[in-house]
This record gives sequence, structure tokens and C-alpha cells, in this order.
Amino acid sequence: MDVFDVIKMPVVSEKAMRLIEEENKLVFYVDRRATKRDIKRAVEELFNVEVSKVNVLITPDGRKKAYVKLKEGYDAGEIAANLGIY
Repeated sequence: MDVFDVIKMPVVSEKAMRLIEEENKLVFYVDRRATKRDIKRAVEELFNVEVSKVNVLITPDGRKKAYVKLKEGYDAGEIAANLGIY
């Protein structure tokens, strides 16, 4: 799966902002067929960071949401600012 097809858009909510600040996590809507491994590879290639953990869930409206925790030394706030969501 192509890295540009995996990540659909970042999630912009109060909870997502709190996760960026407190837990160094980014939240994205992703393709339903994407695996955790696909999501990790896409985030690492697109944003030039290292990912330590990926959690996913399917929302009640049928979209897949990914919580991506970055390794120490990488700042989720900086990436969010570059995306224009923080």
C-alpha cells in the first residue's frame, strides 16, 4: 500500500490536541485496509520520525482511526504545527 493512500487526514479535536501535548501522540483517519505496519511505515516516511507504537480503532461511523506514539526525541507538536492543526 502506498504511503499517500494510507493516511487520509489528521484528526482535529480537543482529545487529539491533549494527546499531542501530554503523550506525544498523533491521531489520523486512515484507510480501512491499512495495517498497523502500513500506518507506522507511512508516518515514518511522510514525517521523517520514528514511531514507537500504533493503536487503531474503527469508529461507529465506519472510519478507521490510528493513534501513533512517537519515540523520544521527536515532537508531535512540531509535526502538528507543520500540518496546520496545532
